Amino acid sequence: MSVSDADVKKIAKLARLRLTDAEVALYGGQLTKILDSMAELSKADTSAVAPTTSVLGAVNVMREDEPKPFEDVEALLANAPERDGPYFKVRKVIE
Repeated sequence: MSVSDADVKKIAKLARLRLTDAEVALYGGQLTKILDSMAELSKADTSAVAPTTSVLGAVNVMREDEPKPFEDVEALLANAPERDGPYFKVRKVIE
């Protein structure tokens, strides 16, 4: 698959990049190689391969979320720029 200069310029415009003509040619060649590699990979039969999120066999090590009461509310609220009783006071953001 060949990436045209017009395609590279359109991508650059969407990414808000200004490219010189030399950069357009360089990136066009690089994008063509990337897309050719992806096309080659898409030919591989992966129907017998189970979907995975990690090749390292990592598991979620996070604990269950268990709500607990906070003992020192005053120490926490001491960091609040403004407060209203036992609550943080924030500006209204909805019009």
